[in-house]
Order: sequence, then C-alpha cells, then structure tokens
Amino acid sequence: MPKTKSRYNTTSGSYETRLAAAQSFNKGDRIRHKITGKQGLVQEINLGFALPEVWVQFESDNEILVPASCNPLQLELMNSEFNQEKIPSVPELEEAEAIPLAAVEVLEELTQQEADDRHRLEVKVERAFYEAALALRELHDRKLYRSTHSRFDHYCRERFGFSQQNADLLIRAARVIDNLKVTTIGCNFLPTSERQVRPLTKLGPDEQREVWQQAVEQAGNKVPSGRIVKSLVVERLKEKPLFPAADFCRIGDVFILTRLEGNESRYNRCPCTAVELKNFTVEVDVYDATLLVKPENLKPIDSPDARRQLPQTLKRIKRLRNVGLLDRGAYNVLEDLGQQIYLTDLEEKLLTFLEKEYGIESRP
Repeated sequence: MPKTKSRYNTTSGSYETRLAAAQSFNKGDRIRHKITGKQGLVQEINLGFALPEVWVQFESDNEILVPASCNPLQLELMNSEFNQEKIPSVPELEEAEAIPLAAVEVLEELTQQEADDRHRLEVKVERAFYEAALALRELHDRKLYRSTHSRFDHYCRERFGFSQQNADLLIRAARVIDNLKVTTIGCNFLPTSERQVRPLTKLGPDEQREVWQQAVEQAGNKVPSGRIVKSLVVERLKEKPLFPAADFCRIGDVFILTRLEGNESRYNRCPCTAVELKNFTVEVDVYDATLLVKPENLKPIDSPDARRQLPQTLKRIKRLRNVGLLDRGAYNVLEDLGQQIYLTDLEEKLLTFLEKEYGIESRP
C-alpha cells in the first residue's frame, strides 16, 4: 500500500493513551480528522512503532489521497450510517474518467456575444488550477509565508487545508505546463487538472512535450484524460534503457528521494546521501535507514551549503538513534531534523543538545 508521511501525527500523547486510541479503530472504519475535518477510511493500524499510529486514506475534492500516518488521538469514528459509504479507489476513479459523457442536445443557438463569453469563461476554468499552481510556487520560492509560519508545509496545511504532498504536486505541475507552452504543437490543449500532468513529471522536458502531443492526438485533438497520459508515459518508461549508477552520481552526493513506492514511499521528499554505487542502483542513507534505490528516484540538491552540511547531519542523527532507547521527544526531534535539507541555527542547537544529553560527540 503506498504511503506518505503526514504532519497529522505531530500532536503527542502518552504511549498508553495513543495505544488505547489506536486499538479502538478497525480496518475499514470511516473516520474524521478532528483538526482538518477530512474524512476517510482506516487502511492499517500499526502498534509496533515508537508511538502507535493509524494509516488513513482520505478523500478530498473528488480525489483520493494516498494513505497518511495519523495520531489516533486526532481521529474520531463517524456514525455507523456513514460507514456504509465507500471511498472509490484510484483505479475506479481512473476507470470512471474513461467513460464518455452522454451527448448534450443543443436546444438553443448562442449569439456571437454569448459564444465569445462562453469561450472566455471556459478559458478561465481551464487555467484555474494552473494559476493556483503558479501562485503556490511563488509563495514557496519567495517565502512569503515567513511572517506567520516557519515552514511551508505548515503554512499550506493551515492556510489552504492541504498537505506538503499536494503542494509539491501542484508546483511540479506548473513546471510541466511551463515546459509544454514552449512549443506551438499542442499548446492550444494545455492540461486542465493536476492529474493529467502528474505522469509527465517522470519524464524529461523534451519527452514531456512529445508525450503530451501524442496524448492530444489520441484524444481526438482535445485535452486528454489523465488515463491516456499515464498509459503513454508507462509505455515510454518501458522503452528507456538502464544506465550505470556510476554515470549518475558519486559516493557522498546528496539528493531528495522521489517516486518511491510501497513501504518506502514514506521517504519521498526526504534528503539522502549516496553511500554505495551498485550496477544500476544506488545505496543511500536517510535519517533512520539505508535504502537501495534507482537513479530515477534521486533528485540532485543544488544548494552548496546543503551538499556540505547534509551528509554530516545524517551521520549525527543515525549515530544518536543507535545509542539505545531514546525519549520519545528525542525521536520526534530527530525525525523532523532528518527531513530537512539544511539545519537552521536553532535546529543545529537542538541536535547538539541531544548529542550532549546522550553523551555523543558531534565531530565525525
């Protein structure tokens, strides 16, 4: 089951309290998140973690979000009458997307002015998600959230009600559309939803334009569905040859993990450092584990400061986690620090404090 790390589980609570709360839910229960108000279905209950957690598949604006880790104290069981409702799966949504709409009988001709107004309004609707993505990207790049929030993910959740993952998807979609607008071919049929763009993020700029043009043609010279785009991307990826990991990176290089699946998907957007190069895979260290990934799962980090600081930071965090049983507050702090590309002055002081608390030297 694909998973993504959620900020919903930041509220603490004693182990016994969280354990009792987690045990009150069953797989398949329909629940509501007390803080965000989102509804969803319980997918998995994990009692073996440092703190018990519940994985929930939420629904939002006709889209199904991947299961997210939640603090059981922040969840409440919905009424039994709601438990009969079923959140459709992503495959079901994509299948429904493929069903053509019934033809609409035109009962009255539009005047030229009305036809012009219709076109103008339709363009606004089509550009709505793109405009939102551009605005979100500017908010992020210029750090316009800094007067009220220290972190962009906290700002997105509290101001707009969606996660860091949703924000990342929209920002990546804006980059893809900017690229599609470079060419005149197919530019009259730009994407109208993030789901149409998401598969293209796995390709390079030239391939994005080629696949989009194919999708437009396959859809009969109109905006294609996400299902059509995804099928063409899958075919394109199957054709891509493997290349040696040594041609992609060196030991010590730093990256952001992306497009991981299954249990490892919780490390998506986490920083890592390359520790060993295999034939076609790379062994990387994250804050609490060592993973074997493909070059396509690695997004290089451009910041010189991050490239210099990150390897040492990850070593310090892993060394602390290996000293033995830590206080749960220490685990929470280390997990948060391990997901940062670089540490602020305050975060550096927190890490140094924990090293002194547990008798660990901060030098290599």
